[in-house]
Amino acid sequence: MKLLRLILGSLMVVMLVASCTKKTEVTEEDKKLLTEALEHFEAIPTQLINADENKELIALGKKLYLEKKLSINDTISCNSCHMLDKFGVDNERTSPGHDGTRGGRNSPTVYNAGLNFVQFWDGRAEDLAAQAIGPILNPIEHGMPSESAAMDKLKTAGYEDIFKQVFKNAPDAFSYKNVGVAIAGFEKTLLTPSRFDDYLKGDVHALSEKERKGLKRFIEIGCVSCHNGAGVGGGMYQKLGAVEEYPTKDLGRFEVTKQEDDKYFFKVPSLRNITKTAPYFHDGSLDTLDMVIPIMAKHQLGEQVTTDDVDAIKAFLDSLTAKDELKF
Repeated sequence: MKLLRLILGSLMVVMLVASCTKKTEVTEEDKKLLTEALEHFEAIPTQLINADENKELIALGKKLYLEKKLSINDTISCNSCHMLDKFGVDNERTSPGHDGTRGGRNSPTVYNAGLNFVQFWDGRAEDLAAQAIGPILNPIEHGMPSESAAMDKLKTAGYEDIFKQVFKNAPDAFSYKNVGVAIAGFEKTLLTPSRFDDYLKGDVHALSEKERKGLKRFIEIGCVSCHNGAGVGGGMYQKLGAVEEYPTKDLGRFEVTKQEDDKYFFKVPSLRNITKTAPYFHDGSLDTLDMVIPIMAKHQLGEQVTTDDVDAIKAFLDSLTAKDELKF
């Protein structure tokens, strides 16, 4: 009996050592894949705004982000469509505004939005500050009739003194423009590092074998031609249906520029937290990544993907999910 216990104990030690050895082993194939990944991606930055130096600005921005008084009937805030506890979306195809009327496009996530090179699907806002104040005056969204009407409501709610404290060196501290500046300051803090960032920093085993397989296929198929950089997207415009026409009535960036060459072009979305932000596409028309991946491969790249490809790529995309609990 003692001999049996000794053998079993020794066997467990051997298995444990083997398991640890296997986990820490980095093959030449692993090294090659990491090298390729670093040619296309960057780890998420530590910060986009100095939180210690901008505490008051960020606090005001958060308060305004949650402020329903910035809507005509006190029912809608930024958080109504870009929910901080739902990875920055509402999981609706399109979002209802102040009177329940829905807009024509899916509400993208606010998390990591500061990594995008422009804002909105059609790029009509050059930065977060410009984007933040757009929906307030949109008749379908917040429904405020004018900038002055929005500022009057904030003044009644006691915001004027807060603005003057935060923007104490500005000649026009209590301004509509600074509403956007403050909200943007808060939104810049909404970065979500993931296991993929650990991988890019050299921890090969931050991704499982299946996730690494998905990353490999993601690169090989050509997804990285648009979904790259720190945001794994968000850095360029691309035509929806670049290789094979895709059916949509939305003319995309053309609505902004009126340039024929901009028809059906949209900002490429970031894929960070993508497994949490369904439904997908500019119109929220696709419910699952099982639907999205083959369509994107076909219409954007002229590629056919297998069920195994889709399964592996989905696994990789899940590694882009925030590894820490959302803090807001």
